[in-house]
Amino acid sequence: MPGILRKIAMFSRTPQGRRLTSKARRMASDPRKRSQAKQALSRLRGRGPGRP
Repeated sequence: MPGILRKIAMFSRTPQGRRLTSKARRMASDPRKRSQAKQALSRLRGRGPGRP
C-alpha cells in the first residue's frame, strides 16, 4: 500500500495533478454538485431514492 500512496502523492505534484485537484475543490464547493455527490453515495450504499 505505501507504493500506491507514494504514487498518488507524486501525481498530485505534477501539473495535471494540480489541475485535477483544483477542479475537484471547485466542484466540492458547488452546492448543486455536492448534493449530487451525496445522492450518488446514498444510492451506492442502498439508502437513497431509486432503491425498491
